[in-house]
Amino acid sequence: MVDKHIIIIGAGFGGMTCAKKLGNKEGVRVTIVDRKNHHLFQPLLYQVATSTLAAPDISRSIRSIFDKYNNIDVVYDHIERVDLAGKVLHASSGLSLSYDYLVVATGVKTSFFGKAEWEKHVYCLKSLDDAFSIREKLLRSLEVADRGTEPQNIAKLSTTVIIGGGPTGVELAGAFSDLVKRTMKRGFKNYDTSQQRIILIEAQDQLLGAFPRDQAEYAVERLEQRGVEVKLNSMVSHIDEGIVELKSGEIIEAGVIIWGAGVEATPITKTLGVSLNRAGLVEVEKDLSIPGNPEAFVIGDAAAVKQANGKLVPGQAPAAMQEGGFVATIIKNELVSGIGKRPDFDYFDKGFMAIVGKNSAVVNFRDVLKVKGFLAWMMWLFIHIMFLTNFRSRIGVLISWCFSYLADKPGARVVTAASDDEWKA
Repeated sequence: MVDKHIIIIGAGFGGMTCAKKLGNKEGVRVTIVDRKNHHLFQPLLYQVATSTLAAPDISRSIRSIFDKYNNIDVVYDHIERVDLAGKVLHASSGLSLSYDYLVVATGVKTSFFGKAEWEKHVYCLKSLDDAFSIREKLLRSLEVADRGTEPQNIAKLSTTVIIGGGPTGVELAGAFSDLVKRTMKRGFKNYDTSQQRIILIEAQDQLLGAFPRDQAEYAVERLEQRGVEVKLNSMVSHIDEGIVELKSGEIIEAGVIIWGAGVEATPITKTLGVSLNRAGLVEVEKDLSIPGNPEAFVIGDAAAVKQANGKLVPGQAPAAMQEGGFVATIIKNELVSGIGKRPDFDYFDKGFMAIVGKNSAVVNFRDVLKVKGFLAWMMWLFIHIMFLTNFRSRIGVLISWCFSYLADKPGARVVTAASDDEWKA
């Protein structure tokens, strides 16, 4: 009997979970295709950007994760097009891959809501390269300010704008404040880092839209105590180099502008030729398959999965992992008993959590358990440690966190070689 070939596009949380559940199963050959050679623990990426963690703490080679599975292969490539009718994938390298089952787990990319020209003026936070760029820009701005320059330049260099008040924006704002206003204060003799302005901009009337209002208000309170300027009901109308303009007419000059206000599906979903929602997410069947293609599934952030209450399953790691495990179970069952009636995917909401800064966080479990403050912060730390991919990563992150907490010093503060133009700043 010829092994069934399952191809998984994307080694994020959903793809990884699906692959692991199919690992070393008889009659199955799994190929993981990803344009990166590493799995990234996205929830902690902001801590690389803010100098708390180093890249190896939150990333691991995909091949090393699956080297114990005899039936799993890894292909380092970018899938450009999916031929659902022919069950073939076409990659950038010219490689073509045939499949019996397909799992699309490509996640999402940053959306600028039709303002693509803004992209070149901002930093995003989706990859290690993004985190490195943000960290270096922030550290270089501090170095230039300490060296001395014109007062108007100092004001601009001292301003960081974060656009988007979701968990990433809130966590970045809190971490940046802790970093520059407290932990790095001793390192700069000629520049008072308390001058740093950190501005968090949100178009809606509250931060952390998925959380109850009282927890969102707690987040605002804690951020403002840290010196973060929170601007609610503030829509961005224009972005240029070093400038953010709000719909109200206010213009903010900034040395660092970070965009975290929206996401949309990756381009591969458009090649499927199926129904997409406004964000480009695939509107899947109740079993997570692509309509009319029962052997092809979409999971994770790229899928628009409706719950019984009509709301979409949130784009979070726990949801993607549930979906990956669900699809793997369907495939395993059908290899044994053939295709039959499939169950519907039933999402179990594990709640939301966000860290606001040192000793402060919010946790909401289905509106039954709502925690904020130090206890929520400890819960956040514990859960994120447990979700890391291996024991070595857990130990590394734990050591870095302990050092950062006890010594009150960030670890990764290295700036690589600067360009000649930078000395003229």
